[in-house]
Amino acid sequence: MGQNQQAQASEELELISIQDLYKSFIMECPSGSLYLHEFKRMFGVQGGTPESEYMDNIFRAFDMNNDNTMDFIEYVAALNLVLRGKLEDKLRWSFKVFDRDENGRLDRHELRKIVRIIYKIKKGAVPDESGAVILTAEQVCERIFREVDVNSDGQITLEEFVEGAQRSPWLQGFLRLDINPNGYIQKYLCDRKLEASKDS
Repeated sequence: MGQNQQAQASEELELISIQDLYKSFIMECPSGSLYLHEFKRMFGVQGGTPESEYMDNIFRAFDMNNDNTMDFIEYVAALNLVLRGKLEDKLRWSFKVFDRDENGRLDRHELRKIVRIIYKIKKGAVPDESGAVILTAEQVCERIFREVDVNSDGQITLEEFVEGAQRSPWLQGFLRLDINPNGYIQKYLCDRKLEASKDS
């Protein structure tokens, strides 16, 4: 999502009261729990795609109590981060998505797995800074380690990841994906406007 679109969606999200957002959540998820398949539907992601596997990781990262559902508080936190989050918060969250074993460090295996998924989502179009050379998934992984693993111990800590990504516009670009609930939010806003015009 472009920065202007993101800023607009962020401003529009601020206009939605928590009560209205809760009503929308309950209409979508009458049980009060958002399941993985519903989460993917909100983001327009189909099963059996690289995006679907990535969304599995995202869902797991937002499922703070590990009950395989997302409650309303987790849902609001997810929307807030995706639409309005600061760069550092998004990087910390990205690290959590990557860190499958939750040991606070990324090894080459973990990084390689998520890089391959992102690489497929981007359809292999991952250039270097000049834009002249298209990198392979393995080259992307090696480049991330070279830029981020400052002590060269073969593992990336959260601090290394956040600081390295903040220094690297290339890495920020690689991590940026167009998977977002903006369409869902826009539809919700349109529905709200229609309801308001009917009431007046």
